[in-house]
Amino acid sequence: MKREKLTMKRRFQILVLSLVTTLGGSFNLCYCQEATGPVNRQPAVAGSFYPANRTELKAQLAQLFSEAEPISFEGTIQSLIVPHAGYAYSGKVAASGYKSIPEDAEYKNVFIIASSHREHFNGASVYSVGNYLTPLGEARINREIASTLIAENKSVSFYEKAHEREHSIEVQIPFIQYRFGDIPIVPIVMGSSSISAARDLAAALLPYFTPDNLFIISSDFSHYPSYNNANRIDRLTGEAILKKDPEYFYNILRKNSQESVPNLSTSTCGWSSIMTMLYMAQRESDLVVSPIIYQNSGDAAIGDKERVVGYWAIATHSLARDSKDYSLTEAHKESLLGIARNTLETFIQTGELVEVPPQTLAPILKDTAGAFVSLYMGGRLRGCIGNFNPTNPLYLVVQEMVLAAATRDNRFAPVEKSDLEYIDLEISVLTPLQRITSVDEFQLGKHGIYMTKDGKSGTYLPQVAKDSGWNTEEFLGHCAREKAGIGWDGWKDADLYVYEAIVFGEEKRK
Repeated sequence: MKREKLTMKRRFQILVLSLVTTLGGSFNLCYCQEATGPVNRQPAVAGSFYPANRTELKAQLAQLFSEAEPISFEGTIQSLIVPHAGYAYSGKVAASGYKSIPEDAEYKNVFIIASSHREHFNGASVYSVGNYLTPLGEARINREIASTLIAENKSVSFYEKAHEREHSIEVQIPFIQYRFGDIPIVPIVMGSSSISAARDLAAALLPYFTPDNLFIISSDFSHYPSYNNANRIDRLTGEAILKKDPEYFYNILRKNSQESVPNLSTSTCGWSSIMTMLYMAQRESDLVVSPIIYQNSGDAAIGDKERVVGYWAIATHSLARDSKDYSLTEAHKESLLGIARNTLETFIQTGELVEVPPQTLAPILKDTAGAFVSLYMGGRLRGCIGNFNPTNPLYLVVQEMVLAAATRDNRFAPVEKSDLEYIDLEISVLTPLQRITSVDEFQLGKHGIYMTKDGKSGTYLPQVAKDSGWNTEEFLGHCAREKAGIGWDGWKDADLYVYEAIVFGEEKRK
């Protein structure tokens, strides 16, 4: 597609518009847009990152979507982290992310956030003067939202050069057009990589971070280490994102940069864009972050395993489930027990953590859920630790808790190699919390209790009632005093939640 030739007059108009919007003049912005008309952003990487021919591009997208490995999520997908490399390298991962969005999902707008690769400038630039063009046609800009963002936020402007040759926005648009057809977009390029820039942009976008808008976060991961080092570094970075904690994510990036990994230039090129999403997502308690697929350029048919770039597809989504509907099949239980056993034995014997490919797991095992893991030896407890309110997927929680029970339960000595053949594993998966307003709603032996008051909290699993022989008041009193630290009667004016536990374990060893 040929680039549109601009007259000297039009170039002057664009320059004036850029200066006005950078200064935040909302009245002048509207006037200039009305006077000059739209200025469409021409394709810059068609023919290199993806086909410039419409027919060839549609055929490649169809092939990528047929090869994709999507994940089914309950609830609404609110954001996706997807890569922005050439389609031959990262297209399958990107397609897996987009295909994970349910076919009947409806959004008003798609926001695309990317970190600049070519221009350094303060704040963020939102395209507000026309539409984006691709071989598939025009992608409509929601100019009303773009103009509002510029007018109401000092950190947001229109800077033409930020978009002119930036590929990280452009490569997402054909996927959006193929998946959604004609839907308004809001393309945003961040000009500086800093925590403050991410916070400012998150504050500006927060009113739009709702279930009826989709946010695409355009980012690749590790750049240029070897294949094996990329897998290791990208796993750490991906797991940090799953915690939905921007500060933790940033600290992992710093730790990665301090490692002596040959040829590693960055562990996440779009980290400021990801931070922006995390600052918004952490405010929503019902949103969780889950992995879809990981690959790197060494997995591509034309890839080189000596110097690779890593690609994640990761979704932020709500959970639309009820404890009455939450259940695990026998296959799910066997899978979790296998993960726990393999993780325990591998770590105790070698000190290495087993990597579990998320694409091989059932969707419910990648959902966020609390879990306790108990170790028994000769029928007696050998260790038990759980995570009641995690941000990680269930399978990762099980991995973390089995190692915690084996090595960090202060009541017992750490598990040794000679213990492994005598240890039995038991897993308690916790159903979602249900708030209760009266203790009459609590059922002893069926419900676990979670209580919180004045920043303190504690929990007892349902099976504690059977093991202890306590009545309801004793169960609540012991939990309040010994687990929450709020005194024997503290439960009476605490916030109370109930849950159930799905308990299963290995066959007892002789």
